[in-house]
Amino acid sequence: MPSENKTEAQEKYFLGQRSCSCKFIGLPLLVTISFLVEWSYIVNDNQKHPPISSFSRHFAELHNSSTSDDSAGSHSLRSFFQSEFGISSQSYYMLQEAVYWPGPHRRTTSLLKSSSPEHTKFTIQNLKESYQTGEELFVMVHAKDFKKRLKRYGGDFFQAKLFWSRSKASVFGEVVDLLNGSYSVRFLLPWVGQAQVAVRLIHSSEAVQVLKHHRDTDSDRVSYNGYYEAPGPNKTRLSEVVECNVKWDKNGLERLGTKNCCCEYSDLRTRETWRCKKPKSLPCSALVYHSLGSYRNRLKKLEQTLIQKSNKAIRGDKRIIKILHSHGNKTIEKCRPGLHTPVPAGFFLHDVWTSFVCNTSQFTPQTTTKCLKDKHIYMMGDSTMRQWFEFFVKTIPTLKQMNLHVRYQTGPLMAVDVENNIDLHWRAHGLPLRTLKTAVASLHYISNEIDDLAGGPHTIIMLNLGPHFTTYPLDFFTLRVLRIRKAVLALLQRAPDTTVIIKTVNTGYKDIFGSDWYSLQLNRVLRWAFQDVGVYILDVWQMTACHYSKENIHPGPIIIKNEIDVLLSFICPK
Repeated sequence: MPSENKTEAQEKYFLGQRSCSCKFIGLPLLVTISFLVEWSYIVNDNQKHPPISSFSRHFAELHNSSTSDDSAGSHSLRSFFQSEFGISSQSYYMLQEAVYWPGPHRRTTSLLKSSSPEHTKFTIQNLKESYQTGEELFVMVHAKDFKKRLKRYGGDFFQAKLFWSRSKASVFGEVVDLLNGSYSVRFLLPWVGQAQVAVRLIHSSEAVQVLKHHRDTDSDRVSYNGYYEAPGPNKTRLSEVVECNVKWDKNGLERLGTKNCCCEYSDLRTRETWRCKKPKSLPCSALVYHSLGSYRNRLKKLEQTLIQKSNKAIRGDKRIIKILHSHGNKTIEKCRPGLHTPVPAGFFLHDVWTSFVCNTSQFTPQTTTKCLKDKHIYMMGDSTMRQWFEFFVKTIPTLKQMNLHVRYQTGPLMAVDVENNIDLHWRAHGLPLRTLKTAVASLHYISNEIDDLAGGPHTIIMLNLGPHFTTYPLDFFTLRVLRIRKAVLALLQRAPDTTVIIKTVNTGYKDIFGSDWYSLQLNRVLRWAFQDVGVYILDVWQMTACHYSKENIHPGPIIIKNEIDVLLSFICPK
């Protein structure tokens, strides 16, 4: 391939030749050179942004095609997205960009070559004597391996925050991977006072490589139980317990069995299939209950060590940043659907979250009740969404929870305030679900629930999903999200004054079963899917990542209260 300088010289030469004798020679050469330049761009771009998993075999089946070729599968996927969900090719490539993550080109063979939290350091760039609120601070992180050698490629997963413990202040930092072993971190300085920088290496690029590998090959590392029951002789009950999981033809999920191994349960509307190994003596129709089965840790010794080196603070510049008041006032707009979530999305000061998305307020039990008066509220998702349900039941004195005699972990749950005409509902999203033994009939897919709601100005829908999907391939999660998106679009078409709120995944786990890196990827899919839909997106990721409280998949009361304040500001904007 010609070099860039040589190419430019050739182009100048051919453009300068105007004689008739050169026209027939110059034109083919120009075409050839243009092709080479374009090909170079395509190759380089593909190296920087490789496509996500091709979905090939699974989507070939959806299209009744026998091909399993990657390019054919990718085309099949784009066609399926277009026909089923109205997703354009451009939007599909935006999804690829959103979930792309760089990293080492080869499998790591030694811990010594991985990023070391002990030797990786950060420095504050051009620290000034003082700053004003609204200014930015930049930090550089230089990754080194365990032999103190500078890393030459990117892919490390860092989280950074600016904080000051005495005022319980913190703000999330935006980390940019420079793809050469260095990382730039940008902080907004939002409060008056003092601050320090903290950076954590959540996962080395080599640990992320392990996470990717096991997501692609080991999605059955969380298994589930199916409980079959039927009447037996003399008024007894026959029962069997078998293994169950998502029906998917790759990523390790095919290990459950092939051909006639299993009972299959396909939802007519979502076309998703759950399957269980056939019980020895009971029919497939006898499936009654579902629960979490087991966790299978298939990590090799080196992989285990790489994961164990996760979530470590790195050393760096501990100088104190002095922040003075700025005379300029930034106007925050009224909360409305469709607003972009910036980085940072807000900040904590004295344990109170101030949003940069829109103008939020703090709510008392009285103002909370007033905001939710005459509202039908449907909450769907996981246990972090159930925390919101529990908050409302505890906060609103007149809201009374009903006993529906169901498994509390999965619901459905309901609370009613007759005096203020409020009814509140929560139920777990459909399978897969890591839970105690619960009735299969109680597990409904979110998209089906939304399809069955009329909507309207008195209807509020809150939904989330994420932690129960961390072990599964991104294509499976993307399909689930797109089906929900389709249902939301249909709802807003028939009832455009319905309020719909999407809660992102929060930080929490760092292990092979539920790592924050997995959750971050799921968040990116969620944002991509709903970016052009008239809904509210409530970012809780930044809240939990920068707060001083110990990270937990179930955030503590302070964070939940701040999440609810943002939520209510969406519902009752000022």
